[in-house]
Amino acid sequence: MAENNNILIETEKPRLGQIEIAPEVIEIIIGIATSQVKGVYSMRGSLASSLNELFGRKSRGKGVRLEQEDKALKVEVYVFLNYGVSVPKVALEIQEKVKQQLFFMTGLKLTGVDVFVQGVVPAKQVSTIDPNNLFNEKENGDNK
Repeated sequence: MAENNNILIETEKPRLGQIEIAPEVIEIIIGIATSQVKGVYSMRGSLASSLNELFGRKSRGKGVRLEQEDKALKVEVYVFLNYGVSVPKVALEIQEKVKQQLFFMTGLKLTGVDVFVQGVVPAKQVSTIDPNNLFNEKENGDNK
């Protein structure tokens, strides 16, 4: 028999039966919540999730590691941030957003949200070269 890794949702009055959530669902919730924080460029993914994205399948749970011991849930989030943001501020926002969103959607409380910043990504440089005027010549042919 396969091992059941699902997370049991405790209800005050179980009326019709129990509610279980697959860990992948929780990872997806955490991944989306993290991606919505301003200053987050992307989540760290594995080679498999990168290949899936090449084929159009977005991996929402990438960069998330969930640990469960007894009834305690702890999460690790691996992110790349935009260059120029306050790393501690963005990390604190990630922790709060993940904690709130998971509780709102599942009623589960996390014992910890560890944020690992894997790198910063500089803003894209906008090309200032005009393809119609490669040598920066004035319209009347004057280079002055």
